[in-house]
Amino acid sequence: MKKVIVLGATGSLGTYFVDYLADQGIKVIACGRKTEVKEYYKSRNIEYISLDITEQDEFSKLPQGGVSAIVLISGAMPSRMEGYKPHTYLEVNALGTLNVLEYARKTEVEKFLFTQSHSDVTGHWNTGEIIKPDAPRILNLKGDHAVYIISKNTAVDLIEHYRQDYGLKTFIFRLPTIYLYRPILEMFVNGKNVPIGYRYFIDKAMKSEPIEIWGDPSVSKDIVYVQDFNQMLYKALLSKLDKGFYNVASGNSTTLENQVRGIIKVFSPKDKPSEVVYRPEKKNQNSYHYDIQNAIDELGYNPDFDYVAMLEDIAKEMKGNRFDHLKHSNVKI
Repeated sequence: MKKVIVLGATGSLGTYFVDYLADQGIKVIACGRKTEVKEYYKSRNIEYISLDITEQDEFSKLPQGGVSAIVLISGAMPSRMEGYKPHTYLEVNALGTLNVLEYARKTEVEKFLFTQSHSDVTGHWNTGEIIKPDAPRILNLKGDHAVYIISKNTAVDLIEHYRQDYGLKTFIFRLPTIYLYRPILEMFVNGKNVPIGYRYFIDKAMKSEPIEIWGDPSVSKDIVYVQDFNQMLYKALLSKLDKGFYNVASGNSTTLENQVRGIIKVFSPKDKPSEVVYRPEKKNQNSYHYDIQNAIDELGYNPDFDYVAMLEDIAKEMKGNRFDHLKHSNVKI
């Protein structure tokens, strides 16, 4: 395999994936807008290029040949947006993707991997159905996610156009929340800063503080770890297929009760575990269940981490310093 370009290498998800590729011996070029990550990649002998995908001229910084694949992880997301700037979604997620596709076409890149949001199937959540990769789009066209998912769907359609017209091999990955460790404890919801749910639970468990379970504790969802995300995308890079659309998931559902109990088991002091407080009058969490059979059959994907194993690995990451370079980074857009 020739060089692989990863766009979006300055966030936690991108850092995990670039490190994973490098550990597999892949020659990778990490790209993103932030400059504070440059020294981190230099310390790992990984080439880093600062790049803004919304600017066509920026692509002259990249190799003009010899790239076998592009992985586009970067994008404007509601969880990083303070306030509400709908134009940013279209500029980054739609026009930015078009710019990347044009670079791929002009430089004869063979393969293109893209991370789609699972908000394209919001209408299938909370139904109890197993959501297949080819499930029809059902969008929620209200709220802060509406223009966001419209922009992501536009990107997916542009990618399919380039596959059909120019023979680009394309792989789309539908992502729910990818669980991972990062030193940033907050995100934005409807433009306002709030704690990240599972990190908030972990913090309370470490302090032996009570943890509230809101709504029905038996409501479940599919929880997937970043290392299984890495595995699926890596196997797509190695695949000889021309295209694919996959749910990035574990194939199992974890109830809210077991989510909280698992966090207490792994993170609370053994002599003083957090108390669980039930709040049935509160709103239920969203529930979703994803079919991963085509990823198993076509890519040889096999999730390595169950829920507790994932938490144990997060605990190990928290004791390290891999993400120190992101501690003071500005996550706002």
